[in-house]
Amino acid sequence: MKVIVIGAGPAGLTAAYELLTKGKDVEVIVLEESNCLGGISKTVNYKGNRMDMGGHRFFSKDERVNAWWENMLPMQGYPSKDDIMLNRECALNPNGPNPEINDEVMLKRRRVSRIFFSGKFYDYPISLKLQTFTNMGLINTIKCGFSYIGSMIHKRPENNLENFYINRFGKKLYSMFFEYYTENLWGRHPREIDASWGAQRTKGLSITAIIKDVFGKIFKKKNRKVETSLIEEFKYPKLGPGELWEVTAKKVQNLGGNILMNAEVVGIIKENNSDHEIIKGVEYIKDGKREKLFGDYIISSMPMKDLIVGMNDVPEDITRIASGLPYRDYMTLGVLVSKLALKNETKLTTVGNIVPDCWVYVQDRNVKLGRFQIYNNWSPYMVADLENTVWIGLEYFVNEGDAYWNMPEEKFASVGIEEMVKIGIIDSKNDVLDYHMEKVKKAYPAYFDTYAEIDKLVDYINTIPNLFCVGRNGQHRYNNLDHSMVTSFEAVKDILNGITDKNNVWNVNTEKEYHEEKK
Repeated sequence: MKVIVIGAGPAGLTAAYELLTKGKDVEVIVLEESNCLGGISKTVNYKGNRMDMGGHRFFSKDERVNAWWENMLPMQGYPSKDDIMLNRECALNPNGPNPEINDEVMLKRRRVSRIFFSGKFYDYPISLKLQTFTNMGLINTIKCGFSYIGSMIHKRPENNLENFYINRFGKKLYSMFFEYYTENLWGRHPREIDASWGAQRTKGLSITAIIKDVFGKIFKKKNRKVETSLIEEFKYPKLGPGELWEVTAKKVQNLGGNILMNAEVVGIIKENNSDHEIIKGVEYIKDGKREKLFGDYIISSMPMKDLIVGMNDVPEDITRIASGLPYRDYMTLGVLVSKLALKNETKLTTVGNIVPDCWVYVQDRNVKLGRFQIYNNWSPYMVADLENTVWIGLEYFVNEGDAYWNMPEEKFASVGIEEMVKIGIIDSKNDVLDYHMEKVKKAYPAYFDTYAEIDKLVDYINTIPNLFCVGRNGQHRYNNLDHSMVTSFEAVKDILNGITDKNNVWNVNTEKEYHEEKK
């Protein structure tokens, strides 16, 4: 059996490894259009300073995923560099490797993600505590309270994302902490976005859930279910998320799998076979040459839009829907600074006493900056000079071809650094030592335009028995890393068992799953 895997990101490489370790006499060929492994989960190394594209916390409630990660990158058995410097205790695996000596190791890190709004830090998600009310002020606190009560009494129809958030937080909190950020992220107002995005990304997240979490901590009670948005620790590869996929790729190759880099799939060859259509193979371009590759099964993690548009003999309506699927692209500026203006007013210790956040959501309506990462806090090994520099990642949500996307690096850096000064991340542009720009196409599948008709695309794809779509872009679904991996687990299981019903693949991390969990 010959399986062609499109894409060497998390879903594609997971599928390749699973096929080779669980199947017999399986030939696997992976086609990756870029020269990097990991897709948007790659790590960029700039002068020894590493950038995590988008920020990736490794946390899962699926034990298959946790075991998979442990197999690839075992948990640390000795303190990491910053733990040693701060004489800080951390949970260790007695049999784990030493991150000071071994690179292939997973670290355990503290989760600190906050909102930066009007020059002040707020918990993410918003928590009901004295500091929150102090930051908002008495008048805003009262308004938020009455607004929330109003939302509990008068529920809005959840036919868009705006109503979804207002029903859970009230209009005042929504306008403060959700409206602008969401519009900045997607380039569309929340009322134009399908509510299913909110259901998928904020499972169990509501004022009620937050109250339960707060009181659970006060009374030392453990919640039966831990929501991803509320976790306090997570796993993280020593050298960033891309390290996991580099290790996986090596194992795939050692098992006999073939990974072709810089091989862009541009066509899907479909033929009629008795009572149904099947995929015979793909066309791809490598080194300027157009090649054909034939196989028995296709596992696709390429954007669903490109998959359908590149396929021959597709019904006109299906092509229309696929062509209209929207995406949001991503730009990030790594900025190396000598110091931060932000003060660490928490009880958490850090090297240089910098703020302890991994990433910070920016809600300031006066800037386009959507979020910034502090790579020092993801892993001490992400920064070349941990003691004397802070390595920041400024994140901008853009559309390919717009004014930001077309900016040269120097101009984009000027905009980013100016906004850092404007909202008080640094005091002056003189604090900047270096910078580096990166772009990622189709980073976020969006939930508007023809997305409302996506079920028709799924139904059409399901009529092709040997085609399996996996991962974030393969399913046009804003999956977390672990969910993308699970779609591949399910697809491989189906292929190896001759199963053509793909509901198990499509049902990973669905809105239906959300509503069932809430019952």
